[in-house]
Amino acid sequence: MSRRKTQAGLSLVELIVAFTILMLLTGMSVPLARYKVRRDRERELLYNLREIRTAINKYKDDADMGRFGQTKMGTEGYPETLEILVEGQKIANDAGDKKKKFLRRIPIDPFTGKREWGLRSMQDDPKGTTWGGQHVFDVYSKTTERAPDGTPYSEW
Repeated sequence: MSRRKTQAGLSLVELIVAFTILMLLTGMSVPLARYKVRRDRERELLYNLREIRTAINKYKDDADMGRFGQTKMGTEGYPETLEILVEGQKIANDAGDKKKKFLRRIPIDPFTGKREWGLRSMQDDPKGTTWGGQHVFDVYSKTTERAPDGTPYSEW
């Protein structure tokens, strides 16, 4: 009898209660963690889209002001590819080979994990997924996933 009083430990009932509480807490935290991961991806997608679209608009503004020389026919002053925004466009009437860059690198799409974006020109259907190849007017995510409200991320 004296041996039982000196032993420390938990009874079976206490263990069951403790494990039940742990399971409930774990069950509640998993959906919250998934929600947070999705919200973080959405926030990053919006940021990356804004960054690319801002670079496209700055390129268009400079092209409209004639900083790159004569605008190529059919481009309306928009870049022909996203890579031009990274590599830079040669400035007209510059003695050197100075180029103006608009992006350090093409951002990663957080849903696909790649630096590949869907491209649209002004002639393309605003909700279409095919690119006419004339110029880059807009970008979109190539993911087929949908936001919690049901809108495809490709329409953001």
